[in-house]
Amino acid sequence: MDPYDVIIIGTGAGGGTLAHRLAPSGKKILLLERGGYLPREPENWDSREVFGRERYVTTERWYDRHGVAFRPHAQYFVGGSTKVYGGALFRLREREFQDVEHYGGVSPAWPISYADLEPYYTEAERLYLVHGQAGEDPTEPPRSRPFPYPAVSHEPRIQQLHDDLLRAGHQPFHLPLGVDLDESDPDAGRCVRCNRFDGFPCLTEGKADSHVVCVRPALKHPNVTLRTHARVHRLEANASGRSLRRVVVDRCGREEIYSADIVVVACGAANSAALLLRSVSDKHPNGLANSSDVVGRHYMAHLNSAVIAISKAPNDTKFQKTLGLNDYYWGAGDSDLPLGHIQMLGKSDRDILRAGAPWFAPGRALDYVARHAMDFWLTTEDLPDPHNRVTVDRQGNIHLAKIHHNAEAHKRLLAKLKDLLGPLGCHQTSIPRWSVLSEQIPLAGIAHQCGTVRFGTDPRQSALDVHCKAHDIDNLYVVDTSFFPSSGAVNPGLTAIANALRVGDHLLERLGAPSAARNATNGKFDRSDTTVPPHTTDVQESTP
Repeated sequence: MDPYDVIIIGTGAGGGTLAHRLAPSGKKILLLERGGYLPREPENWDSREVFGRERYVTTERWYDRHGVAFRPHAQYFVGGSTKVYGGALFRLREREFQDVEHYGGVSPAWPISYADLEPYYTEAERLYLVHGQAGEDPTEPPRSRPFPYPAVSHEPRIQQLHDDLLRAGHQPFHLPLGVDLDESDPDAGRCVRCNRFDGFPCLTEGKADSHVVCVRPALKHPNVTLRTHARVHRLEANASGRSLRRVVVDRCGREEIYSADIVVVACGAANSAALLLRSVSDKHPNGLANSSDVVGRHYMAHLNSAVIAISKAPNDTKFQKTLGLNDYYWGAGDSDLPLGHIQMLGKSDRDILRAGAPWFAPGRALDYVARHAMDFWLTTEDLPDPHNRVTVDRQGNIHLAKIHHNAEAHKRLLAKLKDLLGPLGCHQTSIPRWSVLSEQIPLAGIAHQCGTVRFGTDPRQSALDVHCKAHDIDNLYVVDTSFFPSSGAVNPGLTAIANALRVGDHLLERLGAPSAARNATNGKFDRSDTTVPPHTTDVQESTP
C-alpha cells in the first residue's frame, strides 16, 4: 500500500479538527477511528438508556492505583467525546498561560502565550458555531473579534436566576456554546432547544461536534480516507529510532499496516499516552517520545462537582445550559487564591437523578426534586503531579493512578454556591449528583482529561516541542489535550480545537501547502457542507 502524507489517529476535538484543516491541501490523509458512527436512534434522547444503562459508554475496563477495575466514561465514535459533550467552549484565561499559585501548589506556565493562540481561538469559535456575548464574563481574556454568533438566550427561570445574581452584586454571563441555533429563524438551525443536550448524543445534529462540523466536510475531499473500527495497537519506528515507519492496526480482528510521512496521535489523554507507552522497541525501551519519562505522567482531570439546587418554584426550563459565573475564578473576599468556575448543566429528570444518585427512593420525593431541580457544574483547576499517571501492563491494559490536588479550593467553591442558594430562590440545601470522592465525579469521569504528553521547550521535562512534535521522533505529533502543561478551570475543548488549527498550519507549511488549506478553512460556516441523509452508515460516509 502506498504511504499516506498524514495519518491522524482519533477523530475527536483534536484529530477531527486537524483533518478539517488539512483536507483542502490535496495531501493524502488517512483518519483512523477505533469506533464506528454513533447511531442516530430514539435512544439518543432516552435518559434511561444514556445515563442509566450507559448505552454509548465503552465496556472496556481500566484499573485504578490499587489494581481495581473500573469502567471509564469514554465514548469511542467518529467525533470522539464531542458526540456527547455539553458544548461549552471556553478560551483559557490569559493568566493561565503563566505560573499561577493555588492552594494545592503552582500551575506551571505554557511555552506559548495566550497571544499565540488567540487567532486560533477566533477561528475555532467560528468553526464550532460558538454563541456568546463578549464583555459579560469578568475573567474573559482579550479577543480580536466578537463571538461569531449571538448568545443563546435564557429561558424564564434561568433569566430570573441571572437577574437575582445581578441584584446580589454578581456578574453572570451567557455560556459560550457550540450549537447550530438561529433564534431569529427557528428553521435555519438544527438545534430545537430541547432538554437532551448536555451528555446526550444529538438526534438532530444540532450540537457542534467534531464529526458534524469537521470530519464529515473533510471526507468530501477525495484525498481524505476514514477507516472506522480501526484500533491502533502500536507505532513502530525505523532502525534509527528517529522516525515512525509503521502504524499497526487491529481492524475488526485483522491486522492492518499503514505508513505515512507524518503520524498524528489524538486518542485522548489517557489513550494517547497508553499508545506511546505500548510502542516500545530497542531504541525506545520506555515507549515512544519518552526519553524524558514524562509520557503518561501529570494526568489531570478537573475537580468537578454536579450540584442540584432545589428551586422553591418549579423549574420548567428545557435548555438550561446557558448561564455561567466566574466571580470566584481568581478568588474571593476571603480567598486570595483561585477557586474556580460555575456553570449550568443540562436539565435533569427523574431518570438522570436515579442514574446519578441511586440512593434516591422512587416516588413523590424524586418527582419533586426533578420538577424543581436547578443543575450546576463546578470546576476547580487540577494540578499536574508526576505521580498522577497512565501506565500500561503487559497485556496493554490501562492503569490510571490519580490523587486529587487543590481540594481546598474546590471545597470553598462549593461553599460559595451553597451560600447563594437562598437568595437565588432555592432551598438552603444541595444534593450532589455523584456522592463519590467528596462530591466530585469519580475517577471514571475522564471528560476533562489532559496533560499526559506535555509540550515544552526542554526535552528533559517535556515530550513535545512547541509545535506538538515529539522531541524524540521527527514525524510524530500529538494534538489532543495530552499536550496541556496545566488544566486551567474551564472546559478544555476549545483549547484543543484551537491548538489543532495551530498545529495544522505548521503541518501545512511542513508539507509545502500552507495557503490552500488556510484560505479554504477561514470561510463562513456552510450548513449544507455537513448535510447527509439520516440513514448514513459507516460505508456511505467513508472514502473507499
